[in-house]
Amino acid sequence: MKMDRIDIKILYELQKNGRITNVELAERVNLSPSPCLMRVKKLEAEGYIVGYSAQVNVAKLGQTLTVFTEITLKNHRQIDFSRFLAAVEKVEQVIECHLVSGGYDYLVKFVTAGIGEYQTIMERLTDLDIGIDKYFSFVVLKSPIVKAHMPLTSLFRL
Repeated sequence: MKMDRIDIKILYELQKNGRITNVELAERVNLSPSPCLMRVKKLEAEGYIVGYSAQVNVAKLGQTLTVFTEITLKNHRQIDFSRFLAAVEKVEQVIECHLVSGGYDYLVKFVTAGIGEYQTIMERLTDLDIGIDKYFSFVVLKSPIVKAHMPLTSLFRL
């Protein structure tokens, strides 16, 4: 599928508000409703849109702890990365996991009920012998900027 600026605008608007009506979406991207809906369906079918979800204000539910953890593996063979990822993928409190360049291998974002739960998870991961050499934890005190959408219109100027 060849993307154009209207497709990018559609994606941009939908990631900001997945519940927007087709009529309102069509107005924002300067299309009539029928062609707009056809484009949305095509974007879904082609895998550009992989789903819709609600953004939950977790703070309203109770206290949580967010921790970014730098993890360095002992070895750097493909099997070592695969074993680590297979274990971390099963941890529900892992919200993001990124393979990064620099002084460590992975940057992992955890959201837990508190420091005790986080420490239990890290002890379990190190006990599993999945290749963790060392890890450093960074507890989030405040998140003044958190965006749920990507700057698609800036990234892909068509």
